[in-house]
Amino acid sequence: MRIAFYGSSLLSAYWNGAATYYRGIVRALAARGHEVTFYEPDAFDRQSHRDIDPPEWARVVVYPATEHGVAAVVAAAGEADVVVKASGVGVFDDELLAGVTAFARPDALTVFWDVDAPATLAEIRHAPDHPLRRALPGLDLVLTYGGGAPVTSAYQALGARACVPIYNALDPSTHFPVPPDPRFSADLGFLGNRLPDREERVARFFLAASARLPDRRFLLGGSGWDDRAVPPNVAKIGHVGTADHNAFNATPLAVLNIARDSMATTGFSPATRVFEAAGADACLITDAWEGIEMFLAPGEEVLVARDGRDVAEILAGLDRERAAMIGAAAGRRIRAAHTYDRRAAEVETVLAGALAARRAGAEA
Repeated sequence: MRIAFYGSSLLSAYWNGAATYYRGIVRALAARGHEVTFYEPDAFDRQSHRDIDPPEWARVVVYPATEHGVAAVVAAAGEADVVVKASGVGVFDDELLAGVTAFARPDALTVFWDVDAPATLAEIRHAPDHPLRRALPGLDLVLTYGGGAPVTSAYQALGARACVPIYNALDPSTHFPVPPDPRFSADLGFLGNRLPDREERVARFFLAASARLPDRRFLLGGSGWDDRAVPPNVAKIGHVGTADHNAFNATPLAVLNIARDSMATTGFSPATRVFEAAGADACLITDAWEGIEMFLAPGEEVLVARDGRDVAEILAGLDRERAAMIGAAAGRRIRAAHTYDRRAAEVETVLAGALAARRAGAEA
């Protein structure tokens, strides 16, 4: 299949949490024989912060973040067998959605791929005139980064013909165990950009734990934290490029995953960070959210905390031997059951089902 994919960025993870997800899915689809063209805007200074070169496994088209630039790339949707508009492109999202669906061939599948379903649903649920909500009945399929039954039922109630979660996963070729790196030496590391619906949870889980353990070293990575007050035992290291993610995950005694408010409330939404950490055989501590056992076994492959007190207690009782056992178990589980190769096979099955449903409807 020829797939036209309109998303935020494949080339840059800078202020772009979906980059690892996009790369894993697109690379795996290409390995299965599909031709993917990824269209991304020159926006948010991402092109000057590229962390990969244009890959061999996808054609990447970078277009100006202008009305003219959008008009030029949406016309290319007519060349594809499957046309994907992702959420959160960040510029001209409504125009992209309208354009690609207008230019898609009558026999092509049209897909909305939501990488932040809880936020999208909150935006459109009480807005009957929202462009996406109006477009849903005409789209063949909605795919989501996560969310499980709460998300699929919500989308179908809003008019989607079908909604299927395609969860985050691991690309073993990019995320894997590496030797410790002294730059990231710490008892607990957390990596995440500063966002409005994440900051309070970072304070509650990460900073509160650091305040309870003043003799331990904590590492805070990600953009936007420069002016945030933190305890003296927290080192802020700013943006960490994807090339350093394995070392960041493999070096501390443990690493922490903190879901954003909306993801934690919805559940069934493991972040890319969960799979990246497991891929590096890191000992992962995560905040509690419904559905985690679908991916990792609490107490054996991941440690679960309800708040900063729990994080501090877990860390205080954790030694290198147990941390290594938990990290190795997580790595085995994720590499066996949750890779992007498996997700790409799921995508193929879903697309085949959508095509079959369309043909059945045409024959009825």
